[in-house]
Amino acid sequence: MEVPCIIPRMNVPDRIVTQMELKRGTGERGTRKLIAYHGLVYDVSDCPKWRTDLHEQLHFPGQDLTSELPEAPHEEDVFSRPCVRIIGKLESKALP
Repeated sequence: MEVPCIIPRMNVPDRIVTQMELKRGTGERGTRKLIAYHGLVYDVSDCPKWRTDLHEQLHFPGQDLTSELPEAPHEEDVFSRPCVRIIGKLESKALP
């Protein structure tokens, strides 16, 4: 299944990021800070708004924030900022 890229100029690497890798991407112990949005995984480690490991006192890295963006004061274009790096596609959750 082709995952649509939010920002057309961005290339989506072929890498599949597991749910566990995403959950471990919290910035703790030197790990990179990862977030997911609509099936894509982004590294936000270098973004000033993520420096404290808590974005705007609301969001922690290491999670899928798809359901959170509609309430955010910004749009999807936030993913095109120079400090945001797309690293791959989030693995699909297995159905029970």
